Amino acid sequence: MSRRLVKSAGIISIATAASRVLGMVRDAVQGAYFATGSAADAFNVATRIPTLLRDLFAEGAMSAAFVPTFTKTLATEGRDAAWRLGAQVINTLLLITGVLVVLGIVFAEPLTVWFAGDYANIPGKLPLTIELVRVNMPFLLLIAIAAACMGMLNALKRFVAPAAAPALYNLVFIVCTIAFYPLFRATGIDPVMSLSAGMLIGGIAQIVAQWPGLRREGYRHSWSIDFKNPHLREMLALMGPATLGAAAAQINLLVNTRFATGAEPGAVSALNYAFRLMYMPVGIIGVAVATAAIPDLARHAATKSYDEMRGTLSWGMRLMLMLSVPATVGLMVLAAPIVQLIFERKNFLPHDTTLVANALFYYAPGIVGYSIVKLASPSFYSLRDSRTPVIISVVTIAVNVALNWWLVGRLGFQGLALGTSIAATVNATLLLIFLSPKLHGLDGAKVLIAILKIAAASMVMGLAAHWAYRGLNGAVPATVFGTRELARALTVFGAVGAGMGALAIASWAFRIEEFRQAMARVLARVNRHRTSAPP
Repeated sequence: MSRRLVKSAGIISIATAASRVLGMVRDAVQGAYFATGSAADAFNVATRIPTLLRDLFAEGAMSAAFVPTFTKTLATEGRDAAWRLGAQVINTLLLITGVLVVLGIVFAEPLTVWFAGDYANIPGKLPLTIELVRVNMPFLLLIAIAAACMGMLNALKRFVAPAAAPALYNLVFIVCTIAFYPLFRATGIDPVMSLSAGMLIGGIAQIVAQWPGLRREGYRHSWSIDFKNPHLREMLALMGPATLGAAAAQINLLVNTRFATGAEPGAVSALNYAFRLMYMPVGIIGVAVATAAIPDLARHAATKSYDEMRGTLSWGMRLMLMLSVPATVGLMVLAAPIVQLIFERKNFLPHDTTLVANALFYYAPGIVGYSIVKLASPSFYSLRDSRTPVIISVVTIAVNVALNWWLVGRLGFQGLALGTSIAATVNATLLLIFLSPKLHGLDGAKVLIAILKIAAASMVMGLAAHWAYRGLNGAVPATVFGTRELARALTVFGAVGAGMGALAIASWAFRIEEFRQAMARVLARVNRHRTSAPP
């Protein structure tokens, strides 16, 4: 079981890593053109609501409600029944999101004034934000279809196309930004509209990337909705609570944006850039492991195989910890040089680097919590318990609002990042506490030992990375072959390499089982390639 989970998670991680790297490039391109200026703030506010619903559909309700229901239908009634359910889910989502799009366009002005009324103090910023809200809202329709395709393919254990679709989205976004920015500027259209064009065309690209895979599996779409279908009703009954249960992270980010609009100029954009950097390991680690494990969790829950479900969950958590704890330490230690390497060029100045790095430092501790929630929350829905995660989500949102209100007055907008990190940890902790009795435990001793060992190894890694960066920063010249970027890259990657080497040594010394098994798989794969290579 653990080997299959690691293999599936590895496949997803590779595709997801490509997407996250392209997402980082996308953010770097956006930063180079718009930095943390008014246009960037306006676009980030205008995309917050569609992005919120995208994350809920793609990584929340779809995983928590649709995948278990689709998997159950597939296992008990066959593909034809599952395809009928899939088509009706797409049609239902199109109906719901279509209404939301119309409402968002009609009420864009009062919605934006309520959300970012302080932008009225800066000439032109509020009207631009309102216009961008109207332009960006149709993105919801595209994401509804893409998320349903992703759910069906994941349930069929076809992980590559769904994981690669966001990579195509990011690639299209980058190309559109670079191509349309000068074109729009020359024709009198606000250049920031190039970001909206990239978002909408990229949404179409995500559907295009997944549709052929569904067709090969036998899916044929039918334009009908039967609300008497018991599976559709079951899925909808779960989806409402599942959306709320998985909403804490996204609503907390929405709350952060609302607080940040009244903070210093550039705060919204700085938090957005920092959150996306922090979320890269969550997307690669948390989403990958959860996506691979959720179908197994759903099958074990359906057959009441709680021992197997507990084993899958325990292994998934320990695998997440082995990857997410070092990522947390690394981002905290190297926050400023990482931001400088990725973003600081053209219109993105050292002041912008400082804003983003400060936010990233306080966001990073939330990586573990965000990752665990990706696995723990869907486990409740596999057990047909939609009430508990909803209650916990509401509690988490309340904690986040209280922390934001308190911390923003003490740490500035960086306090919003810290409050979100603490809230994510509270969310994960409460989910695990209430999940444990349902599975007769969560292998607590194994998980605790893994946490302690991984934390110790990560501290060794962090110290090595810190001292390596200090040494390299003084030794490497300001420019290499005439470029600052290459000098920065040598310094950062040298520090990362030193940290990873220290992590490997510490993991071996501390006998961390998860690290040893992961390395054994890598070495076995390398040996297979060697033995199969022609002489």
